[in-house]
Amino acid sequence: MTDPTPTPPPESPRSESPRPESRRPFQLSSWSEAKFIGDVLRTETVGGVLLLLGAVLALIWANSPWGDAYESLGQWVPWSGGEALYLDIDLAHWAADGLLAIFFFVVGLELKREFVAGELRSPRRAALPVVAAVGGMAAPALIFVLINLNTGGDALRGWAIPTATDIAFALAVLAVIGSHLPQGLRAFLLTLAVVDDLLAITIIAFFYTEQVNFLALGGSLLPLLVFALLLRAGKTWWWALIPLAAVTWTLMHASGVHATIAGVLLGFLVPVLPRKGEHHGLAEHFEHLWRPVSAGFAVPVFAFFAAGVSLRDGGIASVLTDPVAIGVIAGLVLGKTIGILGATGLITRFTRADLGGLKWIDLLGVSLLAGIGFTVSLLIGELAFGAGSERDAHVKAAVLIGSLTAAILAAIVLGRRNKVYRRMSDEERRDQDGDGIPDIYQQPEPPDVTQAAGGATDSGSTASR
Repeated sequence: MTDPTPTPPPESPRSESPRPESRRPFQLSSWSEAKFIGDVLRTETVGGVLLLLGAVLALIWANSPWGDAYESLGQWVPWSGGEALYLDIDLAHWAADGLLAIFFFVVGLELKREFVAGELRSPRRAALPVVAAVGGMAAPALIFVLINLNTGGDALRGWAIPTATDIAFALAVLAVIGSHLPQGLRAFLLTLAVVDDLLAITIIAFFYTEQVNFLALGGSLLPLLVFALLLRAGKTWWWALIPLAAVTWTLMHASGVHATIAGVLLGFLVPVLPRKGEHHGLAEHFEHLWRPVSAGFAVPVFAFFAAGVSLRDGGIASVLTDPVAIGVIAGLVLGKTIGILGATGLITRFTRADLGGLKWIDLLGVSLLAGIGFTVSLLIGELAFGAGSERDAHVKAAVLIGSLTAAILAAIVLGRRNKVYRRMSDEERRDQDGDGIPDIYQQPEPPDVTQAAGGATDSGSTASR
């Protein structure tokens, strides 16, 4: 749903010069876009650190002498009277189905904004991250299937586990290694992750929904419609919107469709374009409100309940001999890198897109970073094999091993280029006239920031074409 009212003029008429469509896909189109993405990345970075803390705490507790208490906490059913709506679920399921709905609500907001006002609104600019995301999901799935083709049983149900990218985890790794990735490359990673989330949502809806209660599913559309109408009329009454969202989630959960889909639909119905006299649309306003809740609470709590796999009693050995676990690790580390790098190479070759001073080693680092698949990978693992099953435990361990391996390799590759990235970032922030807007966003065709930064290279670089 889009808001029919036109976008008001920019806040400052001198702020940005119009910029023609460029063949440089790793440059942001405007300063406002750069500011928005910068705010998003800062929030996700903090959330990624909290996610890591939650996962580490879960691993320590699950492998301590008090591991049984950790399992008991996840299995505790806080509301035993919700059988009629299938809400008699344990705490771990509340985290996966309930809290992750907030995460997917933010994903829905991101998707709507990207398609209406972000980098995906232009087919030409959208082509690279979309094709890269498709390649980055197809290759891991193919590798997983090839490894498990003759495994038998329900092994192939896990084909989608290594296809997801966890942007919060990836940005936390960037924060730890101190990489100053250029804004365009960060935007590419973020946009790729958004498209990745869209494809993951589609996979969950179509491949991991076994039985559907169409009466409950149809009933969920009514509060969803009222939610949309209120927002379209500009009514942001929290006392009405939150209960409508809760009823939508409850009916979606009762229908058999994974309840997080409700979060996506709710987010996708929020208008993006500002109303007359406003500078920001409701989608951006809601993102500012709910992204900290998602990144700072919902995802870390889910990680705490999902990542606590016991590695005692030969756990590692059993994981490394399970073809499903091997497929997940290979998919995340090799599949993501091959898929994203290969798809990017193909589209830049056929469209003759200019990398804008970036080198293929930079894209290699980002491709490795995209192999960090945590939140959605763990969720798909539970949907594929059942929470608490032996194979689900192997999947959790494999996701952790694969994500950690991808993070270490990405840190090595990107760390070697950190001095170059710092110079590029300094050039992007240069504001000689002191008007609060970097000079690079006030030119019709921005300079190559790598060349402006001195054309620095390093021994690990390769030719950009």
